[in-house]
Amino acid sequence: MTEASPARANMGYVGAIVAVATIGGFLFGYDSGAVNGTQGGLRTEFNLDDAGLGFTVGSLLIGCFIGAFFAGRLADLMGRRNTMMIAAVLFFIGAIIQGLAHDQTLFVLARIMGGMAVGAASVLSPAYISEVAPASIRGRMTTLQQIMIITGLTAAFLVNYVLAASAGESTASFWGGIEAWRWMYLMQALPAAVFLLALLFIPESPRYLVSKGRNEKAQEVLTKLFGAEVASAKLEEIKASFDADHRPKLSDVKAPAGTRGFLGLRTLVWAGIMLAVFQQLVGINVIFYYGATLWQAAGFSEAEALQTNIISGAISIAACFVTVALVDKIGRKPLLLIGSAGMAIALFIMVYAFSTGTLNGDQLALPGSMGMVAVVAALAYSALFNISWGPVMWVMLGEMFPNQIRGSALAVCGFAQWFANYLVAQSFPIMLGSLGLAASYSFYAVCSVISFFLVQKLIKETKGKELEQMEG
Repeated sequence: MTEASPARANMGYVGAIVAVATIGGFLFGYDSGAVNGTQGGLRTEFNLDDAGLGFTVGSLLIGCFIGAFFAGRLADLMGRRNTMMIAAVLFFIGAIIQGLAHDQTLFVLARIMGGMAVGAASVLSPAYISEVAPASIRGRMTTLQQIMIITGLTAAFLVNYVLAASAGESTASFWGGIEAWRWMYLMQALPAAVFLLALLFIPESPRYLVSKGRNEKAQEVLTKLFGAEVASAKLEEIKASFDADHRPKLSDVKAPAGTRGFLGLRTLVWAGIMLAVFQQLVGINVIFYYGATLWQAAGFSEAEALQTNIISGAISIAACFVTVALVDKIGRKPLLLIGSAGMAIALFIMVYAFSTGTLNGDQLALPGSMGMVAVVAALAYSALFNISWGPVMWVMLGEMFPNQIRGSALAVCGFAQWFANYLVAQSFPIMLGSLGLAASYSFYAVCSVISFFLVQKLIKETKGKELEQMEG
């Protein structure tokens, strides 16, 4: 097995490609975080109750699980780069319509459109990076995707804070007589345009090119990435991984005849689905999507809540750099186990803090220092997530599947990830209103405990392995 080591690779070229691909991660984060702080405007503009707000916010995620599913298949049919370009166009159009829509149905349709782009970028960017980066640094390169996701989220929090502060509040009129909360959506169009233009300057994945029989073009890309000597050997290995069986198709996720599976799917695919679903069931996106609502429930003002979002984002980015330092040294599985255990502890601390509160109307009041305890625990929880499940889940999904089933398995796992994301976002406002914060976070804490044992049982280490060595 030929190893394309960093010393033999054109790291400037690899770095430039990774930088462009991770703009998709930035948009993933920015579009996900842009809604945080717009709830007041959405309620007023569209006259929404809790369930209506949950659906309007969560409608992005309907698009996400649709986009993630079809992106995996489109990537096998028309290429990783071309599919990402379609996503960039959807990002741009969706942002403009969301910012200008005065009809809820049109707003929701535009949000679904943007969600399709987010879902596509979420599975394609890490997969593309995995297919161009040397195995020994693949974890670090793919972790950059999570850094860009959190950077996008933090950028959205910061822009939203500045817009709300400049206008006086999120529902006040601002530039051109357009309310500040609408500008929070319109600003998404800028990075979308950058992403579309940048994609014009990167090559197609060599593994996709080989799957389509375009071996000469694949050789050219591999030569630019790793040099002529390594490229020739690597091309033969990639060809062999495809020639051993038929061309990729969606049914490849099924367990082959005569092998063990569960409900007809390969065990490896179920491992990917578990990672995808439990990344959401631990509740991280409640903080991402409803952070302002959460902090206000803990007694913060709107301005203080938006500031806390920014602090949370900055801590999360710092945590991802810890992952960059560790993921290719200690491996993926240990980080997942550390994250599961640490998040469970932090979440149970939050549950205790919230359980001491009393309701004054719809406002939760926490006694003494319990508000600060809840916030510190939440920030620790965010940091632990971004050391572990945040980046490592995407690293694993991008590399754990054999070449032949990667696109199809990503379609299934991406769909599962975003569907779970949708259910969490849709249910939180209802859970908050009917059960309260303590009971809601008890659920997420229990899921963190369960995830620990599932990782122990199902996950195999992939550190340092070439993609052609993946089995399953």
